[in-house]
Amino acid sequence: MFDFGFSEMVVIAVIGLIVLGPERLPKVAKQAGQWLGKLQRYVSDVKSDINRQMELDELRKLQGEVKDAASNLESSFRSSVSETQSELDSIASSLRDSDGASDTATTDWDKVYKARRTRERIAERRNERARSLGHKRPKPRPRR
Repeated sequence: MFDFGFSEMVVIAVIGLIVLGPERLPKVAKQAGQWLGKLQRYVSDVKSDINRQMELDELRKLQGEVKDAASNLESSFRSSVSETQSELDSIASSLRDSDGASDTATTDWDKVYKARRTRERIAERRNERARSLGHKRPKPRPRR
């Protein structure tokens, strides 16, 4: 903070010795050292506060940029989803307007899912009945 050379400190010490005398000089030097320490701590606290404020401002700017980028990404995503949805709707309507082959395919899938649900319900009932009778059943193998 203050740049004092050795020669300058010697001149100050000699002047202090002449003005204050040998009895009061150590007390005054101790007090001056304490004041300089407090001043240095205060200056370092102020510097750290300023640095924190600058970092906080930078973080706020970065946060704003990230929010803008996120909103731009969200809007582009929503527009692409709406375009895709409209294309899928047009494809579905064109398939419905065709010869009606899609109705049988939908019905076939419905039958498959219904049969699968029925098999699962039957398996659950068997397990419940075995548990109620006290039978231990082996764990089912995972499907591949």
